[in-house]
Amino acid sequence: MSMRIDIWSDVVCPWCYIGKRRLEQALAESGDNAGEKAEIVWHSFQLDPSATNDDPRDLATRLGEKFGGGREFGLQANERVTAVAAEDGLDFRLEDAKAANTVDAHRLLHLARELGASGDLPADTQGRLKERLLKAYFTEGLPVGDHATLTRLATETGLPEDRVTAVLAGTQYADEVATDQAQALAYGANGVPFFVIDDKYGVSGAQPVEVFAEALRRANADRKPVTLISPDGAGDGDACGPDGCPI
Repeated sequence: MSMRIDIWSDVVCPWCYIGKRRLEQALAESGDNAGEKAEIVWHSFQLDPSATNDDPRDLATRLGEKFGGGREFGLQANERVTAVAAEDGLDFRLEDAKAANTVDAHRLLHLARELGASGDLPADTQGRLKERLLKAYFTEGLPVGDHATLTRLATETGLPEDRVTAVLAGTQYADEVATDQAQALAYGANGVPFFVIDDKYGVSGAQPVEVFAEALRRANADRKPVTLISPDGAGDGDACGPDGCPI
C-alpha cells in the first residue's frame, strides 16, 4: 500500500506552490522511489471565496488594500515571495497575476481526481492539472477563474472537453469543495498549504525541505513491517492459531 499525502491548497496561493516544490524535493531525496509510490490527493481551500474574476486591480494593489500599507507594501511583499520562489526553482511574475475566484478551478481538480481514480485517465491527472493551474497563474499571468482559460488548461492536461464543459456549466463538485474546506478547518488549518501524511503527520505551511523529509521519514518508519526475532533456525515458536492451541 502506497503512502498517501493529502494537501489542502489554493491555486492562487504563492506558498502553496513553494510548498509543493519543497515536498517534491523531499520525496525525491527520500529514496526507495517514494515520490513515485506516494499517492498525493489535492484538496480545495479558497483563500478568498468572495474574490471576483473581473477585479481590475493588480495583485500589489489588492495586497496593499487588504493588509494595509498601500501598493508599496504589496510590491515589497511580491518581491520577497518571488525571491523565495526562485530559490525553489519557480519563476513568479506576480505583476501579471490576474484576480480570480478559484471555485471553478477547484471543481475541475475534483473532476480530475475522479477520472484518475477510476482509471479513465492516468492516476496523476489531478496532480498535473494542479501544476498547470499554478504555473498559469504565477508565471503566465492567465485568468484561472475564466471558463475559456480553464477549459484550455484542463484539456491540455488530458481531461475530456465535454466533461469539463459540463462541470463548468453547472455546480458539480461544489459540495466537495465546501467539504474540503470544512475538513481543513476541522484539522485546525486556518491557512494553506496544509499537508497530512498517512492521516497521521501534519505539516502546516511551506516548511523547509528538511521538515518534509522528517515527516516522510517518520511515516515510512511507521509503515515498515514488524521484524521477527527468533533463535537461528528455530522457526516459529509455539503459538495459538485460528484452529486452537496444539499441545
